[in-house]
Amino acid sequence: MVAHAHFDQLRFTKEGWSHMQVCIVGAGVVGLTGAYFLAREGHDVTVLESGDDVAQGASHANGAQLSYSYVAPLADPSVLPHLPAWLLSSDSALRYVPRPDMKQWRWCMAFLRACRTATSNRTALELLQLGALSRAALHELVGQEKIEFDHVQNGKLVVYRDAHEFELARRKVDLLAEGGASQSALDRRGCIEIEPSLDFAPTSIVGGIHTPSEEAGDCLRFCNALANVLRDRYHVRIMTGTRVLGWVRQGRQIVAARIEQGDIRADAFVLSAGTASVDLAEGLGLRLPIYPLTGYSLTAAAIPDRSPGINVTDLHRKVVYARLGEQLRIAGMVEITGADESQREARLATLTRHVKEIFPFAADYANAETWCGHRPATPDSKPLVGATKFSNFWLNTGHGALGFTLACGTAKLLAEVLHGRQTSVDASVYSLNRLS
Repeated sequence: MVAHAHFDQLRFTKEGWSHMQVCIVGAGVVGLTGAYFLAREGHDVTVLESGDDVAQGASHANGAQLSYSYVAPLADPSVLPHLPAWLLSSDSALRYVPRPDMKQWRWCMAFLRACRTATSNRTALELLQLGALSRAALHELVGQEKIEFDHVQNGKLVVYRDAHEFELARRKVDLLAEGGASQSALDRRGCIEIEPSLDFAPTSIVGGIHTPSEEAGDCLRFCNALANVLRDRYHVRIMTGTRVLGWVRQGRQIVAARIEQGDIRADAFVLSAGTASVDLAEGLGLRLPIYPLTGYSLTAAAIPDRSPGINVTDLHRKVVYARLGEQLRIAGMVEITGADESQREARLATLTRHVKEIFPFAADYANAETWCGHRPATPDSKPLVGATKFSNFWLNTGHGALGFTLACGTAKLLAEVLHGRQTSVDASVYSLNRLS
């Protein structure tokens, strides 16, 4: 049990509480970066994590790409023509299995509404702004704390196999240029010049969008290094193996998180628990529009001169590639099936087959480490950041496939909102109310 100060022991200023006891639930990349930016301001932070260590959920072996400029939401008009195939094929990159689950149905209906062109374009520009904030915040953090995590700025190439989809992507280049992104559209030969290993790819690739400023890094290494910094330099308590069982309420305030060992009292609580955020919020009467999107990854020894040196996304297969030192990280697939992992081996076999199709000689696939995880996604692909109906209960969750990319940005935004400061980006577009 951790003792915490009471409100009357704190000093209130025009920017909010000058010193708070903050309890963050979740020790993935979102929870840890949130802890960092709050602890750095002098707050006393405790992080509760149900897993045995940090970064055991969606942060563990994700796609590793830091796609600050290429932040196209999953909800896009281009997905609509493919829906019948996704429903009928067990081999498709995006797989949907209907379940007698109102949460799934509500999420899917909201997703379809978010696929409208105007909504999707607006979301892309909003995520671009948040991505720019996140890039600056991550560089600030890494520069100050000297964290090592195979971080490289090697650019990103999104390749297309469908001429119509490629033309739509070319148009989006102009849209994102309005928000400050620097991208270029390349034909097949141009793609191979940028990434020679694509010369082994099938001739069905018609072109690609190149973003030279994009980055990559090992999210697990980042989280482990950041956790050490938090403990050693900022005296943050990270309590692993600690599941939140419920909440202690007092009017419109939360006074404690209930765990097996007792109550963790705090002045402010932040929910960053990935897909578990939904059930934890329901205990307070809050409905979060988050649903798990299952994905898979392979991590294999890269083969020199045959493995991509830049980040590559095969849009048709929904597979991403990133070099992490001597390793190649391959992640992909989107399953709207709940937390079901019964198809794990079959889907990993499909992922391996898709990988060999475009990069047949890039890595030692036979000895690859495999992973399956559940991304906490909102229907419009924007995270939930900000206040709730409880005066001291905050959200920083629902990042979907952009958790590593946006974590530092939402951490910075959360700190600004929590302190009542002017925000770096429009915070209202990430609030829970936007989807009500």
